[in-house]
Amino acid sequence: MKCIVVGHLTKDILNGRERIGGGAYYSSLALSELCKVTVITKVGPDFPRKWLEGLRERGVDVRTLPSSATTTYKFTYRDGWRELTLLSKGDPFTDEELVGVKGDLIILNPVAGEIAPRQVAFFDNPSLDVQGFIRGFENGRVVLRETDGSFLSAARVVHASVEEFRVLKNISLPEVLLVTNGASEGFAVVRGRKYIIKPYRVDVRDTTGAGDVFLAFFSYLYTRLPFTEALDGALRMTAEFLKGRDDDASIG
Repeated sequence: MKCIVVGHLTKDILNGRERIGGGAYYSSLALSELCKVTVITKVGPDFPRKWLEGLRERGVDVRTLPSSATTTYKFTYRDGWRELTLLSKGDPFTDEELVGVKGDLIILNPVAGEIAPRQVAFFDNPSLDVQGFIRGFENGRVVLRETDGSFLSAARVVHASVEEFRVLKNISLPEVLLVTNGASEGFAVVRGRKYIIKPYRVDVRDTTGAGDVFLAFFSYLYTRLPFTEALDGALRMTAEFLKGRDDDASIG
């Protein structure tokens, strides 16, 4: 099975330390043991080559397109809340770079507007995470901006957090809409029918990328299982991934 993930790999700064990040990173890691996965990304000349090699060592085919800069975020935690500051922004994907991309499973996971809403229609029934489509930036600080959601019907599976879902207006529903709420209950809408999402409880230090991993696992399982089985499997696999993650020890 050929899986494609599209989005910026990022440089994330937390407590003065740099590490690889981005939704495309976490989604591709999740898929790396399930299918033949390729991540299509744009990074600047400052992006550490060892991070790309680390992904390749995990079985991820990395296709980098040139960018004038690397999308870079600074993470700050205040009273349990995560605040993101954009320090630099990579170039967006051009139409020519996206048209003709084919795969058995395609996941669009932008983090800073690098994929335009209209470009979703270039792909055949993709999955997508809304985070990179709705982010705005005020002096670098990431804010959620009200966004027309009519483009979502071009996707098969869409994931959003509760906060992200609230800023979507004029939504055209995809086949599956997944709305998560951290460790609390979320919901899904599948062909007009509503379901409850109950995450497995995990005691982990860092949940960064949980939504990206969940989207990837669900999208893969949904190609071969009914919705309820795919949902339960994705929730279980996400919990196991978070408990067993070793980002710090492996890639940066």
